[in-house]
Order: sequence, then structure tokens, then C-alpha cells
Amino acid sequence: MGHEPSFSSRYAVPRDSPIQTDRPGAAVSFDEALRPRVIVIFVLLLPFFGQFFSYMKDVLPLWALAKAFPLLSLPLALILLRHPQFPMTRQILFSFFWLVLVPTALSINYFQQDFFVGLGAQVKLLPILFFFSFLGLMLLVEPTLKELTAAFLICGLVTFAAVLIIWALAPDSAYSTRYVVGTSPLLTSDHRGHRIRMPMYFGIIATFYAYRRFLASGQIRWLITSLFGLGLTLGLVKTRAMIVGIAGVFAIRGFLAASGWMKIVVALIAPLALSGLFSFGYLSTLFSTDRAAGIDTRLKTIAAAMNFLGNDSWRWIFGVGTISPTSSDSLFAYFDHFFFLADITWLGVVFEYGIVGSLIFLLFELRGIWFSFRLSKRVDSAFLGALTDYLIYVLLISSLYPLTLTPGETSVILAIFVYVWQWLEGHSGDEIEMV
Repeated sequence: MGHEPSFSSRYAVPRDSPIQTDRPGAAVSFDEALRPRVIVIFVLLLPFFGQFFSYMKDVLPLWALAKAFPLLSLPLALILLRHPQFPMTRQILFSFFWLVLVPTALSINYFQQDFFVGLGAQVKLLPILFFFSFLGLMLLVEPTLKELTAAFLICGLVTFAAVLIIWALAPDSAYSTRYVVGTSPLLTSDHRGHRIRMPMYFGIIATFYAYRRFLASGQIRWLITSLFGLGLTLGLVKTRAMIVGIAGVFAIRGFLAASGWMKIVVALIAPLALSGLFSFGYLSTLFSTDRAAGIDTRLKTIAAAMNFLGNDSWRWIFGVGTISPTSSDSLFAYFDHFFFLADITWLGVVFEYGIVGSLIFLLFELRGIWFSFRLSKRVDSAFLGALTDYLIYVLLISSLYPLTLTPGETSVILAIFVYVWQWLEGHSGDEIEMV
């Protein structure tokens, strides 16, 4: 059996020659053959790193494994000790410890919680550590960019197939019409009709990938693929935040890809198309003040949160923490009504983490976008571009879906950016910024 090339030798490339990885007619990476073993490893593990099962209590064993996975996978981070410091490491470590420790300490004062009980409220942030464990996995397995692309796209196609199969086979009786606090049913029915609340992390990335391939090549098959992803989300998943994000990224990316007078055409058409999209059917309820849309609960939560923050500048700057789900008390009991911080998005983030914490979350996404911009000057990849689009998507929907819910998605993307950068940088002879 021949000896496989090492991490360093496999990716040796000249610095002065930008790599075109998935232009029409070009290979996704350096003409390497796909290794089935590597593809299988990443297809099996990506759903857990991508928090696919983190809110799917219908599949209890996988949900429990997903919740424990940030700690179970953490030993992979030890592999990083064999390498020089990676970009973004210090920012991510600082972000993690600040966001976990500061709100926990403040909740002792504001909600009379024990420190270790209060830590339970920040379990949702443990997936930030996927940056280190997923990077460690990549350093261990040494996938090519082509293999990472294939694994993500396979997960995306499986997601699409799962949605279609459930839609075709699930009877009407399987759709839950009642919402029970603390549950996240996969199949629900409300004023939007039957919904399949499938996590679409991989599906959306695959949609953005197809859209970028269309913009680069003009091939209609890629446009049809991207519209299929949008249509599936629009017609079966029916999560308004997802539609807002996908449509927004399509508009932004279409404008940036246009040239000359076409930019003016896109700039004029895009707002009209988006306005038309959100004027029909259940999407029009995005701006509804009807009770069915839950606006009354949100307004009560906003009023209660702002009243609790009051005029105390320290509360606004550093937040007040929250009550841990492991506590005998709850925010519901404390405020005497349904009180979901996720429902009030950015105000909820400010409530729990303060303005400082909100900026930390924001910079987490912006650093990834900025880093990907630097990377794009050296690697021309529709897959890496799709990952960048996903970070933009996350910011676009952050007023509807807070950044606190799935930080592992961003952490995995940042780890991929750093991994690709590092094997390029290892042969450039140039030093990289380690901030």
C-alpha cells in the first residue's frame, strides 16, 4: 500500500497563482480523487457539528447525542497543540469565556442563582468549541477542499430528500397543532399550514453553492437547483426567517455578480421582487400584528425585558444573565407570563449578555466574513463562497432568529476557513496574523 501524501505536501501551491477550484470545467481542488473513507467520516459527523439534531427532540437518542457532542468531541482539539497557533483562536476563546462566565456571574445578583446552576443556562454556547474540535478533526483526517465540498453537498441533498419523503409519507394526524413549552416537534400545523421544521443548515449551504455556480457559469441547471432549494424551504419548511435570509443573499450576491448597467437593473428589480414575495400567503404574516402571529406575546416580553433593564446603564452594557433551565425557578414564573428571550432576538441578547456581549456575537460573524474575503483572493471556490453567504444569511435573519441558538454552525465554517488558509499559508513563506 502506497504512503499517502502528508498534510503539508498534499496542498503545496504557489502563492502568486490564485487557485480556481470549481469554475466550470475545473476540479474542486487540486485534481485529487475523492477518498470514500474521508467522505463517510464527514457525512456521519457533520450533522452533529452542524447542530442538525440539537432541537429535534422527536429523535431523542440523536438529540441527546447532539447536546453532549460539544464535550464528547472536545478531545479532538488536543490535536491543535501539535501545530502553531491558528488565526481567530484568541478571539474565539475570549468570546466563549466572556459569554459563558460574565452572564453566569451576573445572574447570581439579578436572579439569585448559584454560580454552577447558572452555568446551565449557557450550555447553548458550548458549540462555539466546535471551532477547535472540528479543526482538530480536519487536521487528523486531512480532507481536501473537494472532499469537504462533497460531504457538505451530500448532507444538503440528504436534507432535501428527507423533507420530500416526510412530506410524501406523513399523514395529517402526524402534524402537531399544539405547542408545548420545551418541545420542538418536527411536524407542526398552524396558520401557515402543515410545516416540516427541518434544520436546513446543509440545505441552505447547498442552495447558495448552486446559486454561485449559476452566477459563475450562467448554466440554467444550477439556477434550477438553487430555486429548488428555495422552493422546498418556501413550500414545505415554511420558516419565514429562512426565506428572508435566502432571498436576501440571492439579491446581494446577484447584485455583486452583475456588471455595468446590469447592477442598476438588479438594484431596481430586487426590492420589487422581495416586496412581491413577502406580500403573498403566510409570508405576509411576517409583518402581521394579528394574535395568531404571536405579536402580543412578543410585545409583552419586550415590555417586561425593557422594564427590567430600566435606566441602569450597567444592565444594558453587561446584561443581567438569565435563569438556568436547571433551576427550580424560571423566567416564566419570574415575569408571570410566557417569556422567551429568543422571541425578542437582539433585545433578548442584550438582556442576557448586554451590549458588550451582543457586539461579541456580531464580531464573531463579521470576523468570519472578513477572513473569507482575504481567503477568496487566494482560493476561488464556490463552496467557500457559499459558506461566506451563510454567514451573511445568519446576520440577515438575526432580527428574527438570534445568533445564540446555533453558534456551532458558524464555528464549523470558521474552522474550515482557517484550515484552508493554513495549508495555503504553510507554503507561502509569509507570516499570518494571529489576532
